[in-house]
Amino acid sequence: MEADLARTLKEQADFYVFKTAAELPANLPWEDGSDLPEYADLNAKKGGTLTYFMSDFPRTLRTIGPDATGGMRPYLLDYVEPYLVERHPTIAGRGVAGLAVQFAVSLETKTVHYRLDPKARWSDGRPITTADVVFSFYFYRSPHLRQPWYNDFYTKNYSRLVVYDDRTFALVHPERKPDLATRLGSFALYPRHAYKDFGADWLDRFQWRALPKSGPYVIRDQDIEKGRAVTLTRVKDWWGETRRFYRGRFNPDRYRIEVIRDPDKAVEAFARGDVDIMPIGVPKYWYETLPATHPEIAAGRILRYQFYNRVPQPDWGLWINRSKPHLDNVNVRLGLQHAANFDLVCAQYFRGDSVRPQTRSDGYGWRMHPTIGPRAFDPVKARAYFGQAGFTQAGADGVLTNAAGQRLSFTITTPRQELRDMLPILKQEALKAGLEFNLEVLDRTTGFKKVQEKNHEIAIVALSRTVELYPRYWELYHGSNAYADAYTKDGQLTPVATGSIPNPNPKQVRVQSNNMTMTFLPELDLLIEAYDRAETLEEIKALAVKIEEIIHADAAWVNGWQTPFYRGAYWRYVKWPEGFNPMLSRNMEEFFVHWIDADEKKAVAESRRSGRTWPAELKVFDQFKEK
Repeated sequence: MEADLARTLKEQADFYVFKTAAELPANLPWEDGSDLPEYADLNAKKGGTLTYFMSDFPRTLRTIGPDATGGMRPYLLDYVEPYLVERHPTIAGRGVAGLAVQFAVSLETKTVHYRLDPKARWSDGRPITTADVVFSFYFYRSPHLRQPWYNDFYTKNYSRLVVYDDRTFALVHPERKPDLATRLGSFALYPRHAYKDFGADWLDRFQWRALPKSGPYVIRDQDIEKGRAVTLTRVKDWWGETRRFYRGRFNPDRYRIEVIRDPDKAVEAFARGDVDIMPIGVPKYWYETLPATHPEIAAGRILRYQFYNRVPQPDWGLWINRSKPHLDNVNVRLGLQHAANFDLVCAQYFRGDSVRPQTRSDGYGWRMHPTIGPRAFDPVKARAYFGQAGFTQAGADGVLTNAAGQRLSFTITTPRQELRDMLPILKQEALKAGLEFNLEVLDRTTGFKKVQEKNHEIAIVALSRTVELYPRYWELYHGSNAYADAYTKDGQLTPVATGSIPNPNPKQVRVQSNNMTMTFLPELDLLIEAYDRAETLEEIKALAVKIEEIIHADAAWVNGWQTPFYRGAYWRYVKWPEGFNPMLSRNMEEFFVHWIDADEKKAVAESRRSGRTWPAELKVFDQFKEK
């Protein structure tokens, strides 16, 4: 790796620039976010083991590359590893110090300077320095990574890395984005010394390798129980423990995550006390399995909560794979729009708690498009569109066929087993339009892998989107994320549309990307690239309107549902700050502000023997509810 890195630094000397500390610009506007409020409870207690669950054992401990986006990744990266700059989770648009103890934004030069915390250490004790910054960019941009999103993002959005000394560096960007530090400084570093054998065949070697971490938790070899559980262990005397915005967080000494594949059994395990906390996004668990009358809830040992957040919601809906037979016909897709009765799903399955989004880009503080929204369930309109696609004859079972005798039949795949009771509603209603839905419910890892490899016809999935000032379109809709050979330039394949020629017959499917609809529309790609180059929020909003119009007309995503809050339950010995969680939290765990009260845990165990009770509570946190 070091030899290849040296070659890369030499070949890309216009990107990797090394200067002296004396060349650091004077009078930079250094900031650290210390004027912003803390959101954790400074009286939180350290210690104890918290037990949670995951629906499948992870396929890897890597946080990048194939199979690395499964249910374990948040505990290896997203929730626990510090970024250079952290987004403040209650003051939208503001950043606070992370790995960088200070940062300075210069919009005129499109540059952000950073100073690494001199106390920052990897979990093996080695200091975190700009050598790790250099390696991380080499790593993110390497073709060995097998992750095209990272290659593109860390090439397209960064013009230059300037290193001044072991602690100080700058990142220069191609555009004056309104959120340079929080959008382009919010990423984790990787330890250079732990990747000495990184290369073309790195995936297998690093599949189960426990690596040094910059955050408060590590996974030790003895904490990996293949097929059963993975346990995180808190780093003793973690360097960030007393830092503002880290103190009061990451409190349990151990975080044990056990495999419980059946969601019904996971809820049962929670009710028995085998699991300490439980998200309850499925209505039947809230209204039937764990209602207010449940003995442990009525006794006050288990507390339920409902927290209103203010974030872009997960984009639940039907993701239609345009590369599959018949689904490449826009009339079939338009028919699907009117044959999917998500209004009934919201009313019946979600019991009125959910509503349909206007677009998949809702939640950024303004309406993405002034007029477009979800198409209504209408079997008559659906049949008219299906007829234009050639499906005009109804069989004995009511399913339409075309002149070749092919049935209007597609498989809906979901990696979320908890949604299995929702799918029959869609199947039953679609038949009214002459459409057959076959239902495929897979475990989370297998199902998401199938979708990422573009082997699905229609998927019900959602991405938890990063909380930012404005949405991203490139990874979801740009043609180069559908086909590796989408574009050519000077006879060579290129992922960049500008100055290149669209391939009229692309064949190389791009796997491991988030273009789950296989959308490839050159006119849309040009708008997306203009959007990514835009420097003002006004430009961004105007281009978003045009992008949303094309996405809506193409009809490859059917508006599903969204909920303005998240719900769950926890045993009363698990404690939270007064307001429960920050405004921008997407689930109860994301900011790790909870802790275990060991004395109360003993009291709860004793009460289950003695019959002691506490007042039952449904805690509703609506301080961030949009009025």
